[in-house]
Amino acid sequence: MSTPSPVPLSSIPLSVLDLAPVAAGSTSSQALADSLELARVTDELGYLRYWVAEHHGMPGIASSSPAVLIGAVAAATTRLRVGSGGVMLPNHAPLVVAEQFGMLEALHPGRIDLGIGRAPGTDGRTAAALRRSVDGLSADEFPQQLVQLRSFFRGPVQGLTAVPAQGNEPDVWLLGSSGYSAQVAGHLGLPFAFAHHFSGENTLPALALYREAFRPSEVLEQPYAMVCASVLVADDDETARRLALPGGLSFLRLRSGTPGPVPTVEEAESYPYSAMERAFVEDRLAAQVIGGPATVRRGLEELLNATQADELMVTTLVHDPADRLRSYRLLSGLSAGVSA
Repeated sequence: MSTPSPVPLSSIPLSVLDLAPVAAGSTSSQALADSLELARVTDELGYLRYWVAEHHGMPGIASSSPAVLIGAVAAATTRLRVGSGGVMLPNHAPLVVAEQFGMLEALHPGRIDLGIGRAPGTDGRTAAALRRSVDGLSADEFPQQLVQLRSFFRGPVQGLTAVPAQGNEPDVWLLGSSGYSAQVAGHLGLPFAFAHHFSGENTLPALALYREAFRPSEVLEQPYAMVCASVLVADDDETARRLALPGGLSFLRLRSGTPGPVPTVEEAESYPYSAMERAFVEDRLAAQVIGGPATVRRGLEELLNATQADELMVTTLVHDPADRLRSYRLLSGLSAGVSA
């Protein structure tokens, strides 16, 4: 078996996953304004796509309605592909998603991505409130929901016409953090985005399943895999490590059932971690690519070499939006081969 060729960072398209983080002392309104500014900057820097996530009931994340935020981002930019990372399909009737994304595609032709996840991504009570029923919340129903959603873009379904979805189909992606969606994406011949940023142990097995299961389609002749990683670039390793601490504490609080706004660096440094909590945060940070430019370049190229990904999507969680902007600027320079 031949060894894959090294993958330089400069050879791979870069994209953005934005959670619209709400910083401690700030507001959701400001978080969304910060997202629009990040979108404008990454548009100018040459990033390929800008995806927004779907989260509910989380004080530290303002992105609860991807379709609404996508419309604002697309209107504020000129070149970026804008999409969902993703729409959690069990939370929504396929007809509603088809209408929303058909409208977005009609408004911004050729620039909209519909990234779809199969899990509710929230607690059962919230998911049931979103659907107004527990029907459709089982992951076992996902394939049928997906087929119905895609069909709405192409014609009537059971006598229903989705307007303006028909004739305005965005690019459809499947998202995953395990092997199930990888296999579905492969069988359907769709592009696949893997959530390496929170399921790194499953990345290589899922990508292997995707490539093994892939069947050519009208969408793709060959597999196309994108990996999403948590990345933070700063002027040096020590600064980057310090700026990453609030993200680690945010994730700890989420896992402890007490989610909140993204804390300040000072709050994260002074937090009274137990030994178990400190180990949890250390493991979380170790799974990210954090450091000065040389460290990040090395870490990302190791990831690309291991995954043979066709595209890299980056998410960055810090307290200060200015540090997030600088990280994406520095990363763009690395991709272009420009030293910081």
